[in-house]
Amino acid sequence: MPSEKIERSSNLMLKQFKTMDVDIPQNHSQAELLHSGGDNTRNTGESVEVEVKTFRDVTTREWIAIFILCFVNLINYMDRFTIAGILDQIQTYFNIQNDKGGLLQTVFVITYMIFAPIFGYLGDRYSRKLIMTAGVFLWSLTTLAGSFMTNYWWFLLFRGLVGIGEASYSTIAPTIISDLFSGDMRSKMLALFYFAIPVGSGLGYIVGSETAKLMNSWAWALRVTPVLGIVAVLLVYFVLKDPVRGESEGSGHLEATTFKEDIKDIVRNRSFMFSTAGFTCVAFVAGALAWWGPKFIQMGLELQQGGPVDKDSVALTFGVVAMVSGLLGVPAGSYLAQRLRPHYSRIDAHICGVALLISSPLVFAVLLTASYSSTLCYTFVFFAEFFLNLTWSIVADILLYVVIPTRRSAAEGFQLLFSHALGDAGSPYLIGVLADAFNISMSGSSTLSSSNTTILRSSSNYNDFKSLQYALFSTCFVEVLGGFFFLITAFYIVEDKRKVEKAIHGTSERLLVNPTEEPNLIY
Repeated sequence: MPSEKIERSSNLMLKQFKTMDVDIPQNHSQAELLHSGGDNTRNTGESVEVEVKTFRDVTTREWIAIFILCFVNLINYMDRFTIAGILDQIQTYFNIQNDKGGLLQTVFVITYMIFAPIFGYLGDRYSRKLIMTAGVFLWSLTTLAGSFMTNYWWFLLFRGLVGIGEASYSTIAPTIISDLFSGDMRSKMLALFYFAIPVGSGLGYIVGSETAKLMNSWAWALRVTPVLGIVAVLLVYFVLKDPVRGESEGSGHLEATTFKEDIKDIVRNRSFMFSTAGFTCVAFVAGALAWWGPKFIQMGLELQQGGPVDKDSVALTFGVVAMVSGLLGVPAGSYLAQRLRPHYSRIDAHICGVALLISSPLVFAVLLTASYSSTLCYTFVFFAEFFLNLTWSIVADILLYVVIPTRRSAAEGFQLLFSHALGDAGSPYLIGVLADAFNISMSGSSTLSSSNTTILRSSSNYNDFKSLQYALFSTCFVEVLGGFFFLITAFYIVEDKRKVEKAIHGTSERLLVNPTEEPNLIY
């Protein structure tokens, strides 16, 4: 019987303990053995002591590592959203419609998500610094090569290759931060890291549109980030130090398991799975708005003014608004979580869920006001993006404290695969297909009634705007769905976090007993 085996193994362990000739000194330490919200830990042999870390305690080596990781993340997102800032020019150059315009981002994200789990597996077992160096070099090279393409399908191919390079960095970089810091200091550093996402995205719109305008060619917009990418390659290879996995938490005793075991454990982790589902909805909405937002607002302004507007100024304004909302939203989410976490252990999931439920009606307001008031539209864009950005660093923090250190790269890869496969991989293309389908179904001239007059719009321009508007309404529903996924996460997050703490500090989650051998602890 299993109970008899456990009893025999317990007696065996007790007899061995009694025969041990050791002198255990009395422990007068006041340190906590387990500290759920703590910072760095150190295993002294007597207990696991907590080292509460402040910004003053961060070493020069750690600051250099954070600077390099944030810099690469910044240019990573600059490159990703440069295309969105010049999308209209690319569509004109290649003579393509909305579906193929959206396909540029979809192909990029498909390759990105396919290779993310592969780099996750490699990142848990081999040199993370070398993997990131090769990845950053690849996306820099392929971005530059793509700018010289004159055929749409060749250009599409190189956008796909860019996704492979970016997958290597995005999967591994957060795990390096988790191995340098823990507790609230980790949350602060993750906020700095993800701070680069809205800033980089905004700069992508701005640098892309302004460079294309200055050089009178959209291709030059894609030649800025490769130069910065080479700088990043040199910094990662020669300056960045790769810490020991689990170093910040004193979990050096943990060893990597097989990839099959990693995935099996990750899939059974309910906090991870539901938070990943919520993050998938965030990715869907963020991808759709980032790709189609500037063009949609431009079309709305043209209906307001009755004529063409400056496309570059629209992309610039949208980029600035998106960047500022991220500058405030990402640290605000991290700050709220850190302040409320000691009082309420489930607050991370609740902040993410409530943020999406608030953002949804704000996105709806953006879509309604684009053709009536540019001021109102940009105001709603700011607040919608602000609440969406609250989730970024918190989701990353959730993953790192509900997954053990030796499986975090694999978990990052799995989350990227899942969130992009059902999120921003398909959303730009899906929105484009829906918009074209709505456009086909709408025919004839459109009549807009005001209080005093009836304004006849150009059938083509009005139908283009309304069809894209109808397609983008789908993002509001997706945000509500994501909010509920995060609220479900709150039911399991405390239990899963405690399991990780037990594994890290050497407490078994389950005991495998072999009657002929000493029992083994499995983490």
